[in-house]
Amino acid sequence: MRLLFLEDDKETREHVTRMLRAAGHVVDDCATGPDAVFLGTSNSYSVLILDRMVPRLDGLGVLKALRAAGVQTPALFLTAMDDVDDRVEGLETGADDYLVKPFAGTELLARVNALGRRPPVSENVTRLAIADLEMDLLKRIVTRGGQRIDLQQQEYKLLEYLMQHAGEIVTRTMLLENVWSFHFDPGTNLIESHMSRLRAKVDRGFAQALIHTVRGAGYRLDVAD
Repeated sequence: MRLLFLEDDKETREHVTRMLRAAGHVVDDCATGPDAVFLGTSNSYSVLILDRMVPRLDGLGVLKALRAAGVQTPALFLTAMDDVDDRVEGLETGADDYLVKPFAGTELLARVNALGRRPPVSENVTRLAIADLEMDLLKRIVTRGGQRIDLQQQEYKLLEYLMQHAGEIVTRTMLLENVWSFHFDPGTNLIESHMSRLRAKVDRGFAQALIHTVRGAGYRLDVAD
């Protein structure tokens, strides 16, 4: 994917750019808001990665200018501004995701991939499927190999999120924010216990496991280990 990365700190900009390029992405990086607006309106990108506090025009101003110019590219704020109000302000400005510094490189890559590579969800989508696992979104029925799987409400939401991001790594933070609506880590084994129960219902008794743990990164729903 082609990415636009705005970051005024030279060391951070160079480190993140190297990491993104090592993962196979094409990266245009810049250090000031006006440069980001120019690049964002002159080129086509898959994802925008924007720092909040940059010279001459801050990240919020950059995103507002791009949205006003009709640029609807998914945007992720990468910033040290970690107050809830800061996050809300960023999301309400038009950002699609918000990652606070310091951050794990694996999580940044996972979030970039989730924003840039997942297909747009149509309002007409009523069914999700991977291998022999199927989810009817209208009837809220899950089956595998034709056998119905009874899920609790939170298990259903967790599986739905995994299926919407099939083949992608989803991190603990992503699950907390999108499945439980937590913007903080409760410091419990909430995710692990739900994932264990979900695995028992989805994978037990089948030759092929679909829910995988990616060590040090998160989880992935996929047909391959």
